[in-house]
Amino acid sequence: MISRSAWLTLSLTIVALIAPALASAADAARGAKLAYTCQGCHGIPNYKNAYPVYSVPKLGGQHAAYLVVALKEYASQNRPHATMHAQAVTMTDQGMQDMAAYLSGQELKPGGHAVGTAPKAGQTCVACHGGDGIGILPEYPNLAGQHADYIEQALKAYRAGQRKNPVMGGMATSLTDADIEALARYYSSQRPSLCSTDEIRKAGKCPGT
Repeated sequence: MISRSAWLTLSLTIVALIAPALASAADAARGAKLAYTCQGCHGIPNYKNAYPVYSVPKLGGQHAAYLVVALKEYASQNRPHATMHAQAVTMTDQGMQDMAAYLSGQELKPGGHAVGTAPKAGQTCVACHGGDGIGILPEYPNLAGQHADYIEQALKAYRAGQRKNPVMGGMATSLTDADIEALARYYSSQRPSLCSTDEIRKAGKCPGT
């Protein structure tokens, strides 16, 4: 198995290649207009994807830089999702940054301690996502309070090669279904928590942060 330090080195290398595309200043006000259609799914608490059925991810409190990375992966179809591809492929880089700045709102900050103990299978995850579910770099997703079934779906997609990412694919390959369930349960229980974009729209930040 590749060591935790090796995963971190590989992750930082990939981020170094992506980061230059994320340099322009974002305009959250413009992003609010662009994100109008996003609210139909991400703005509704506990909204479900039609098929396969799983909770649509919470975006409020997420790292804006990560949302841009995710949109680019949907645009390139490194993440397979017809609706997200159709949305992302029409967007400019600046549009993605503006939208991400609006949808993320006030990004979650490390709380200083984790809730419970990370599963043994998740020790490599901590190197990037932190013990408290806050991504250690802006390009890494915050997982704290994310829907458990969404985390499970994403990890299984990485494991199956449906989502194409060398770091996540390599990490997920060794995970069993039980490992994935335990990781999803652990990260979804962390606080402060991600929230729906409707909560961000109303309060400017996720409740409890």
